[in-house]
Parts: sequence; C-alpha cells; structure tokens
Amino acid sequence: MKLAVVGAGWAGLACAVHAVRAGHDVTVFEAARTAGGRARRVDASGGLALDNGQHILIGAYSATLALMRELGVQPEAAMLRTPLQLRFADGGGLALPRLPAPLDLVAGILGAQGWIWRDKSSLLRTALAWRAARFQCESHTTVADLCAGLTPRVTKELIEPLCVSALNTPVAQSSGQVFLRVLHDALFAERGGADLLLPRVDLGRLLPDAAADWLVRQGAQVRLGQRVQALAHDAAGWQLDGERFDQVILASPPWEAARLVRESGIGAASWVAAAEGLRYEAIATVYAQGARRVLQAPMVALRNGPQAPAQFVFDRSLLGGPQGLLAFVVSASTLGREQLQDEVLAQAASQLKEDQLQVVQTVVEKRATFACTPGLVRPPMQVAPGLLACGDYVEGPYPATLEGAIRSGCAAASQFGAVG
Repeated sequence: MKLAVVGAGWAGLACAVHAVRAGHDVTVFEAARTAGGRARRVDASGGLALDNGQHILIGAYSATLALMRELGVQPEAAMLRTPLQLRFADGGGLALPRLPAPLDLVAGILGAQGWIWRDKSSLLRTALAWRAARFQCESHTTVADLCAGLTPRVTKELIEPLCVSALNTPVAQSSGQVFLRVLHDALFAERGGADLLLPRVDLGRLLPDAAADWLVRQGAQVRLGQRVQALAHDAAGWQLDGERFDQVILASPPWEAARLVRESGIGAASWVAAAEGLRYEAIATVYAQGARRVLQAPMVALRNGPQAPAQFVFDRSLLGGPQGLLAFVVSASTLGREQLQDEVLAQAASQLKEDQLQVVQTVVEKRATFACTPGLVRPPMQVAPGLLACGDYVEGPYPATLEGAIRSGCAAASQFGAVG
C-alpha cells in the first residue's frame, strides 16, 4: 500500500520503519526541518549541540532499545547505563544496587541515606500492598492517594521525583493507575528495568537521524520542512494536500492531528473532542555553564520547592559534553523564563555550592506532555477506516514517554500487515 505518515517524531519514525519493513511504500511528512519531534537536537550559540530538553530512558524501554539496535545505534555506546539513583548533592536519598528485581528495590530502600526506619518500613509496606493488588487501583485514584501511608520524607524524596519525571504531573493530580504501571514495569518486571539510560549523544543521533537515514536508504520519502495543510477522503482513498494515499497515519501532535481531522469533514467528532480535550504540562531545561566540574555523578536529584523549581541536574561533561555544562530539568514548569532562570541559579548556589554559573540557553516545551490525570480519556488509535493516529498521547497504558511513542508507532504500523 501507499502509506503516508504525518509527523517525524519518535512515534512517526517507528511507524514508518515498521511499515517499510512490512513492504509498504511510505512517505513521511514533517513540518520542522529536523526529525525528532519533542525529543530532538537544537543548535545553541557557538555551534553547541544541545537538546530541546534533557531526556533519560530506562532499562524497561524494550521497544525503544530494540528499534535502536535495528537501526544500527548501539545503546551501550550511545547511553550511559547506571542503576536507579535518586541521590541529592548532600548524599541523601535512594540508590539501587545491581540485584534481580525486586531485591534491588528492597536493598535500595534498606540502604537509603538519611531515612529512618519509619521511612523505610512505610515504603516497604506500601510497595508490598501495591504488589499484592497486582499494581491495580481504581481509575479515579491519584498518586497522592496511593501514597497516603508513606512518610513525608519518602513522598518528598522518592515519590514526587519519580512521579514528576515519569508522568510530568504533580502527585495530587497524577493518575495512580498509570503510575503503578510504570513502577511495575520498571521496578518489578525484569532485572535492570529501572536502570537509568543517560544519552551520551544528542537526541538526534540517539534515534531520529538513524531512522530517517534508514528510511531513505530503503526507498521511502522523508519530506522535512513540509507541513500538511489539508486531509481529504473520497471513494478512491485519502489525499494529503491533493496527493493520493491508500492509508494515512497521523503521527503529529494531538492538536495538529485534531485540526486535520476536524477540517477534513469526515466526522470523527468524538476522536477530535478527545484529542482537543487533553491538557498539557510544560518541561523546561536550563543549560548553564561553569568553569569547573560541579557534580560527582552524571545525574543528581535536587530538593524541589518554593524558589527551587528544578528536580534534577545533569553534568553534561560526564556524558560527553563540554566541561562545566549543566542541564537543570524543571518538570511541570509554570514560571516565566527570567524568573525560572534566576531561581535555578539560586538553587544551584544553595544546593550545589556553585554561584558562578552563566545561563547558556533555556528551552521551554510548553506542551511537552499531556497531563496524566486520573480517569483521563485518551483518543483511540482508530480515527476512521484507513486513518490511524499514533503518538504517546494515544490510548495506552503508559504516560507521555519515548517508549510510549515508539510502542504506539509500532502498533499503528502493525494494523496494515505485510505486503504479499
């Protein structure tokens, strides 16, 4: 079949690769001039290659890791793999040893620095209760509800950082059901599932560049810088700006996919309503440069609160970047750019004892993820016969993550089967 994939983010690229492998004739449309969507390379002043946000992966991202290998990207070389650590600059917090799951979690809890026995026992009891319930809860349950039995220290130093990094939504508003699914797959399903995979290369080189190059080598078309203006349907099939296709996969952001469907006149009002009903959370990354190495590890947790907006800081010099370059990550960000930068620098001075940093660039993705709230109704994959949607926002068990995007793209491609 002649297939069109609208969007060259991680979901669209995964969909296109699998469709080409199945024997279809694929054309990818991308409005931007670079592939990668919301996980892409950006060029800063002075020729410095940064990312549109500091991303991490985890060992449980099986579909993403498999696709990387198929495209010739070796995860072992492209990313630094370490056991899960949520350690603060003062040494407090939790770090998991290399043991089979869930023994690594138990050992990590027992060895958590700065926690008293009441903290540790509350987490052990709660985790056992989650496991006994098969990591299921009522759809209306929030993460705050799930964690009501935990001590304030455990909630502040473990649950809040995990929740905001995985769901990008505050604990009082986050879906407990989705949070439990993430915890199960990362901490209880397989050895190394919770390992942190920290990119040593920019996000373009991590997957999108390799995917686009592979598609072109296989004879597919990848049209960067070409925004699809109109979607139409008639008895002969689908049209994108007058060009005919047998099937179309919308891998663009939900607001753009909703625009195309709504303006096409095909109906699908419930799908459009679900896509347009999503609420979004921002993620900001403040890149700051100092004269020396500041951190003792590639990633350090930060104590987050009033006038301390960042949850994590990454030392890019320990990940192949320039000396002294730090990336401060602010999930569920609500501050203006100048206030954000000022507060992050003050946070660095207070918690890292570094007061000589200069901001290099601040990247704010205002609609980085959908708000993963309890009972959220997400759009289904099927929009209309012959018209599908894929992306991390499409109906599924995961929050807005790279793994969710990859899995959604692969699932959409599988709907068409193999040629011949």
